Amino acid sequence: MRYVFWAVLLLTASLSAPALARDDLPPAEGAHSADSPGALDGYLERAQELVFQAMTLIGIRYRPGGISPDSGFDCSGLVRYVFGQVTGLDLPHNARAISLLGRKIDEQELRPGDLVFYNTLSRPFSHVGIYLGERRFVHAPSRGGGVHIVAMDDSYWIKRFNGARRLGLR
Repeated sequence: MRYVFWAVLLLTASLSAPALARDDLPPAEGAHSADSPGALDGYLERAQELVFQAMTLIGIRYRPGGISPDSGFDCSGLVRYVFGQVTGLDLPHNARAISLLGRKIDEQELRPGDLVFYNTLSRPFSHVGIYLGERRFVHAPSRGGGVHIVAMDDSYWIKRFNGARRLGLR
């Protein structure tokens, strides 16, 4: 029940965040032109769906190489599953490979649905999570039991931040 409260709180906060500028819209195959009225609405709707889908997986156990709620998740398996369910994108099952997709964004530009990357295995881009808003992200850590939310401002994560990417959302 506690996670439902946080999900509602984060979704509310992300919806009340400053509106995305049209320049924030990434190009995506089959997407509306960035000048079309539906483009921004479509992007925000997909981002909300990503956040909601990720939040439904809170508590699913960690499993190395895991790719589904039934078997458990590792970090890239979680991201791949969520994006596949919501957007139909078939992402690689590797944090480093995912870090090469989409558009690089600055930390100050983060919006719900963006991907955040960390160096957790003494190599860059070895961990990935989905940004929720309010400087929090959801991920499947190698320890801690399962999918959960953490604050980007925790000292562990601050030291290991590698960057963020925004994928085109259809």
